[in-house]
Amino acid sequence: MKKIAFVTGATSGIGEAIARILASDFALIICGRREERLKKLAAELRDQTDVYILTFDVSNSTEVNSAFDSLPSNWKNIQLLVNNAGNAHGRAPIHKGDLSDWDAMIDSNLKGLLYVTRAISPGMVEKKTGDIINIGSIAGKEVYPDGNVYCASKFGVDAATNGMRLDLNPYGIRVVGIHPGLVETEFSMVRFKGDEDKSESVYKGITPLYASDIAETVKFVVDRPPHVTIADITIFPTAQASSTIVNRQS
Repeated sequence: MKKIAFVTGATSGIGEAIARILASDFALIICGRREERLKKLAAELRDQTDVYILTFDVSNSTEVNSAFDSLPSNWKNIQLLVNNAGNAHGRAPIHKGDLSDWDAMIDSNLKGLLYVTRAISPGMVEKKTGDIINIGSIAGKEVYPDGNVYCASKFGVDAATNGMRLDLNPYGIRVVGIHPGLVETEFSMVRFKGDEDKSESVYKGITPLYASDIAETVKFVVDRPPHVTIADITIFPTAQASSTIVNRQS
């Protein structure tokens, strides 16, 4: 079997694109909550590589650990972990925030990333090799209006990534943070709870990044020689200069 990559949030968008681009070089464990989508993706990729499906919610530590424990022994030697799962839920000033939205973002974006890393990283430490790539956001570098808790969760991802790099440095494990700006995926539809007009307005007047752009960045990072770590990347569409400065064409 090829080296094994474990990709969370693989049912759509960036995670799906990452799974597709890694299939040429890795056997894949693709994870998510929508089993039918995982099955469809696995069927498409099995002509290139071995694929194993895990269906669980990253925000539930019991489900994370049970899913990992359920892997056959020959699938547990994971060389690459891509922590991609996460979501944005709503936008509101702090005094009007929805507590369930807050919980969902912190639980999936930050705690979920930590739960999965805690399950998989001991195997990398034991073998003194491995790559961990955390998909963050420009929201983890710059705060913007009405993004308070989402930004806090992504700042947490950035801090956790930097802390992981320190902790895992003695074991030869590369830890990378990739922080995209505007990427056109299901992200905005989830954030705005199915409001198509609000979702489309996020990308209006620009050519945004696409999921494939982030997947290609992951592939580039993974393909660096073992002595090279691309520790931290912020990637924007050309029309974007910061979390709030976007050159929109009418």
